[in-house]
Amino acid sequence: MIFGASSFAGSLQELKENVGSIELYVPKLGIYSGTVLENRKLEYILDEMSVYGFPGTVHAPYSAAAPGYPTALQVDTANMGKREFTLLEESMEIANRIGSRIVVIHPGKIGLDKEKSFDSMVKNLESLSSLAENYGVILGLENKEGTDPSNFCCEAEELAGTIELVNSDHLKATLDIGHANLTCGGDPGKLRVFVQTLQKHVIHIHLHDNRGQWTEKYDGDEHMAPGKGCVDFSVLKLLSGYRGVYNLEVFSLEDVRLGKEVIEKALYS
Repeated sequence: MIFGASSFAGSLQELKENVGSIELYVPKLGIYSGTVLENRKLEYILDEMSVYGFPGTVHAPYSAAAPGYPTALQVDTANMGKREFTLLEESMEIANRIGSRIVVIHPGKIGLDKEKSFDSMVKNLESLSSLAENYGVILGLENKEGTDPSNFCCEAEELAGTIELVNSDHLKATLDIGHANLTCGGDPGKLRVFVQTLQKHVIHIHLHDNRGQWTEKYDGDEHMAPGKGCVDFSVLKLLSGYRGVYNLEVFSLEDVRLGKEVIEKALYS
């Protein structure tokens, strides 16, 4: 299996010593001035990736209310204009340049007219899938946490249905097990059904832990190290044919190391 870690968990050199893949988290790479991509800063990161021989994946900008998230990089896939399409296309280009197959994107936000917002999201995903084909990458549409009702694709059925509506080889699913646990209220049985429902679409996995319930901090989406919350990671055994990256979406090297131990035990014990 291939463990990965998000680039905000440590320096590239430190991560290289602990995992076999890096997920370049575009919103926190510091490569944008407003909405303008600063190529000099990007080239520095790509050169460093090249020196260390990193394989990798890419996490594109998305819509977030978190205080530290760059305002200029907000992307709601249910409400996109030229600026938003450019931002996501630039993430696809970065992925192409590092030889990555995967670009993680988020589903859209539910507007005043839910049906209209959903139709707009599907249309935009169709266009994005065509762009992804041009860059030779696959978009991993991530399930969001059900503790935030403003998001589409919290439930596995809606995410699977969206992917099937778009019907492209370049749009699959990023299974975020922490988000799924929140949607399932920390219930291992419901989490098992969630994974089974999404199983055939999964192209990428995000790993982190939580307590399975809403909290004032990040709607409960605390991104703790696996083992510190209540997620039953043994449900990953249901993905027996999965050969992609197990990406630890946590905030420190210590959590990366702990997460690796917990996931290996859950899969192989």
